[in-house]
Amino acid sequence: MNNALLALAGAIVAVTGTLLAPILSQRVLARVQTEQFERQQRSADAQWLREQRVAEVEKRRACYVTANSGYRRYRIELMKYLWLVHKGEATAQARADLEETRHSMHTAFAEAQMVASDVVLRELDAMTATLAGAYSRTLHLADGTPHPGWAFEEIQAELLELGDRWRNMRGLMRADLGVDPGPAAP
Repeated sequence: MNNALLALAGAIVAVTGTLLAPILSQRVLARVQTEQFERQQRSADAQWLREQRVAEVEKRRACYVTANSGYRRYRIELMKYLWLVHKGEATAQARADLEETRHSMHTAFAEAQMVASDVVLRELDAMTATLAGAYSRTLHLADGTPHPGWAFEEIQAELLELGDRWRNMRGLMRADLGVDPGPAAP
């Protein structure tokens, strides 16, 4: 009888094992598939974040290129107009050219206000204020009502100094983009 009970117990265990094997293997497979899906999802999320960072840097780079170009062009046009005023040769066309570059610079500045880092934006704000002051003093000089202490030479010196300051600005932009900022301004 002991052998019969032992055989019956063995048969029950074997049948139970046979019946439970597909269920257990299905659960194990589901767990493995869930873990694999989660790994793929984390990988896809990480890839998306990398792509977003690259897109953000590219957007800032394009903004900085536009700002760099706009500010430099405006400064040069302002210096050219100042020189024409000094020589008494300022024309309506020269003034229109100055205004066009000024508006381009303001457009570049408006974009930078939405994209640039705080460090770069603070420097752009300071550059904009300095250029606005030089512009105002140049127009007063052209109208024959110069600000006290701001003759041609002082305005010209201020604009030339902005060239040195811009090298520092360029370094800040490059550092913000993760590029070696290069040598400091002399």
